Amino acid sequence: MAGPSSTRPIRVVAAVIARDGRYLITQRRATAVLPLLWEFPGGRVEHDETDADALRREVMHRLAVEVKVGSLISFVSHPYERYTVDLHLYECTIIQGEPVEQNVLAFQWATSAEFDRYAFTPADEISMSKLLGVE
Repeated sequence: MAGPSSTRPIRVVAAVIARDGRYLITQRRATAVLPLLWEFPGGRVEHDETDADALRREVMHRLAVEVKVGSLISFVSHPYERYTVDLHLYECTIIQGEPVEQNVLAFQWATSAEFDRYAFTPADEISMSKLLGVE
């Protein structure tokens, strides 16, 4: 029987990194949960971390770049089968390095008009709609 813990919230942060009218998106590995789907780079916030610390760690881990974390853009809560993702989207700027596929399958600089060519994770899909004002 599913108890309350079956939908425990997981706090996740993601970076919206824009450059020349394009956004940096990443593709999840084939072995990941939600395999091969696209998302804004980021990950889970550990219990002793701030959102900004988690974002810097996750983006460095996935793309080998250092980011400066700016303001919160949007927040969505999306229920999956076994948990709920509380996704916080932050405006970020790369301050050191150029992205490389370190712990992602691929990355892409895409315009908002090109987003529909990519299969995004459900939480990111909702975030994008909010971001683009097309809810």
